[in-house]
Amino acid sequence: MGRVRADRAILVRVASALQLRRAERGGSRFERAGLVAKLARGSVSAFIIHIVGAGLSYSAQLAVARAVGAEGYGVYAYVFVWVTVLAYVSALGFDVSVMRFVPAYLAPRAFGLLRGVIQYARRRAAAVGCGIAFAGVVSVLSWSGELRRDLANTFLVGFAVVPLLALSWICGAVVRGFGGVVAALAPDRIVRDGVLLVLVLLAKRGAGWKIDAPLVMAATLLGSAAALGLVSLAMRGLRPTAVNSVAPIYDAPTWRLTALPLVVISVAEALMNRTGVMLLGWIVDTRDAGIYALAFTIALVVVLPRIAVNALLAPVISDLFVRNDYSALRAIVAKTASWSLLGATCIALPLLVLAEPVLSMFGQDFAAGVPALRILLIGQVMAVAPGSQLHLMTMTGRERSAAMQLVASVAVNVALGAVLVSPLGPTGAAVATTTALIGWNTAMALSIRRHLRLLPGVLAAWPDKTRCIVSNGGRRRKVEGRIFIQED
Repeated sequence: MGRVRADRAILVRVASALQLRRAERGGSRFERAGLVAKLARGSVSAFIIHIVGAGLSYSAQLAVARAVGAEGYGVYAYVFVWVTVLAYVSALGFDVSVMRFVPAYLAPRAFGLLRGVIQYARRRAAAVGCGIAFAGVVSVLSWSGELRRDLANTFLVGFAVVPLLALSWICGAVVRGFGGVVAALAPDRIVRDGVLLVLVLLAKRGAGWKIDAPLVMAATLLGSAAALGLVSLAMRGLRPTAVNSVAPIYDAPTWRLTALPLVVISVAEALMNRTGVMLLGWIVDTRDAGIYALAFTIALVVVLPRIAVNALLAPVISDLFVRNDYSALRAIVAKTASWSLLGATCIALPLLVLAEPVLSMFGQDFAAGVPALRILLIGQVMAVAPGSQLHLMTMTGRERSAAMQLVASVAVNVALGAVLVSPLGPTGAAVATTTALIGWNTAMALSIRRHLRLLPGVLAAWPDKTRCIVSNGGRRRKVEGRIFIQED
């Protein structure tokens, strides 16, 4: 009788274990389905914001190009490229790292650390941004005799934009960490370019002023200030009220350690996208730099679907990785990659066919950028195909590897571009950028495959037969779609 009871107890335990496993699997499936649905809804909202923002941005660029011509547009584009790169330096990587820290501190209600990281990031970025702006103004004034007057004046105004952009990006990252995607994206994507467009049109048609590059940069300064004000209000509105009643706690060593590779990534990524403009403006002339800048800006429309997905994807990747939910991570990566690739292809095909009339709308001088635009479109589609690989690496602790790969790709872009821009102009810059872009995405795909056992893009949905992952000095054992860390 005792043996029967023992056997029955074993059967009950086995049955309970099987039921628990089925419940966990079912719950995991429902959780993943809900997560995908939430991500889809958020991505659609972000995509709408980006589409509206892109429409305003291209309308503003069209108004500026027609108002100042290819030469003036080249001066503005060349200066704004430097302003953007310096703004990424000023952000110190916090425009990315706070998207990791905010959800991490919200979950356990560590409001002291949450308040501390927000204050720390904003104050450091403001100090560095103002310091860079002051040094830039002093440098331009000391070299004023060697620079063209319009170029020098545009730089003087542009340096004031540097801290505003850095602070706007950091506040936007905090708002995204709180879940306010639309509130984070609208000021930067709509307000800044919207103000630029309105001011240029008012100055041109309303006041009858002569538009030049310094005046356009001044309009950009006002738009950036308006965007910063709005995103700061959104950040205060979404911040939990309990945060206001706690003293900030500072974990500066951890934040600096995380931000260091991220600032390298941010600056290197900015250089990857803008090396062509810099080299053309430095080696050739600002007119060719403006033509290439416009072609590259139009080609970036292709990545709008991926950017929209990334607006929500980064915090989701961080959360799934922390919870060791490998199956959900694999499903999310594959699903978002398919959305991005489909959207990019649908956008790129019409632009490939209509490249010449699209560029000619901005002025006949810009039609010289047609070959560059087509090369860049092909390269951007190939870069979108593997999915959001940079976010996947930076949100899973592989930011140092990502930084090294990106810096190497930028070096290839600079070296190849320096050789090609003189004989080929904008087309040479496009070839160099596309080559470096494809090489960079290939390197990231190999790294993700090695360390996370994920195939790139839509292939990530395929089950991985490899059960062990070696990383960070320990072994990760994959069981039932989850990752467990086993220290050596």
